[in-house]
Amino acid sequence: MKKYFSLLFITFVFSTVLLSQTSETRGKGSTPVLKEVSGLEVVKSVYPDAAAVEKSNGVWFNIVDANKKVLGYCLSSKPYSDGIIGYNNTTPVIVVTDKNKIVKKVAILSNWETAAYLKKLEKQNYFNSWNGLKINEALKKKATVDSYSGATITAGALSKNIEIILKKAAQN
Repeated sequence: MKKYFSLLFITFVFSTVLLSQTSETRGKGSTPVLKEVSGLEVVKSVYPDAAAVEKSNGVWFNIVDANKKVLGYCLSSKPYSDGIIGYNNTTPVIVVTDKNKIVKKVAILSNWETAAYLKKLEKQNYFNSWNGLKINEALKKKATVDSYSGATITAGALSKNIEIILKKAAQN
């Protein structure tokens, strides 16, 4: 009986230590830090000559150069993403397209997500999943959230944001 309780106690202590270490490596207990990302910053990574992003119609924004020439378009989930929480907070996204409304880039805007989780998603090409697709094709594309190991909560929230903004874009 003594051996049984000793074994039970050792198992309990080992489990407690293991769980506390797992929590620390997952970012729990650490203070989330805001990473500010402007939409124009993301747009300029695709269109270096972009000077501004201007509201067009509905959910669409025009990407224009200094002479007001339209270079492409973009969409932001920001006004629609308040209730969609990732690992730490909201996860608004921007979708940048060319003039034919083919996706050139998907990126997360200002967020409180753990940088390591976002890097995992980048390494696993999560954000590139929609590149080269027309809006209607991109809407049909479903990122399998479970396939992005280590960042499932963040990937789930991002996917919901992308789906919302693509649905709104397809309607406009």
